[in-house]
Amino acid sequence: MAARRTRDTSSPAPATASAKGSSPRPLAPDRKRIVVGISGASGAKYATRLIEELLTGGHEVHLVATEYGRQLLHDELGITRLDLASLVPTLAGHAAEIENRTLYIHPHKDVGAVIASGSFLHDGMVVIPCSSTALGYIATGSGSNLLGRAAMVTLKERRTLILVHRESPLNLIDIKNMEAVTLAGGIIAPANPGFYLLPTSVDEIIDFTVGKVLDLLKIQHTLKTRWADRKAEIKRGRGGE
Repeated sequence: MAARRTRDTSSPAPATASAKGSSPRPLAPDRKRIVVGISGASGAKYATRLIEELLTGGHEVHLVATEYGRQLLHDELGITRLDLASLVPTLAGHAAEIENRTLYIHPHKDVGAVIASGSFLHDGMVVIPCSSTALGYIATGSGSNLLGRAAMVTLKERRTLILVHRESPLNLIDIKNMEAVTLAGGIIAPANPGFYLLPTSVDEIIDFTVGKVLDLLKIQHTLKTRWADRKAEIKRGRGGE
């Protein structure tokens, strides 16, 4: 699938609400441009949920999925095509407003794509989920595919790089690779959910991790991640003690 041309962000066009599904907010001047990478570790829903939150919030998403990342999307979510309707069905009715304007999909083998260039300005990159294999080639600065090249450039340009690692247990190689990425300025944010909010569904567990990622990107959201909210509930249950 060929990458679409990058939109001129100097004059954003508004998105139109629909009665069905989620509705993206109008593109605000302070919207962010985020690169999302999908590798082959289990956890495809983390990726699609993050993309949904970003697009619904009016942010721009540049997506690259490795070959194993695409296989993951197929095996876990039944996704056979990388397009808006498949990735975020709740926004399918807004395809004309989002595709070519706020969602850009790049071929993983195209190391010459715009996101592989340091001159391409963005507000952060997230690899979600991040396999130990992807962690390894990012830690060593390998740019043999677009995901690795985009991550390498993100570190080089001192921009935010978040790796949502989702494999366990870890061996010493994984730990050393995490150290290397951290020393280079990246953030290791494992998909480790908290349970203090008493989640009752898989979706709530996923939202906890996605909310953490949005916090690291400094993007406002309404996902339930705050201990303060739960603490207030507990206090109310004790009669304000």
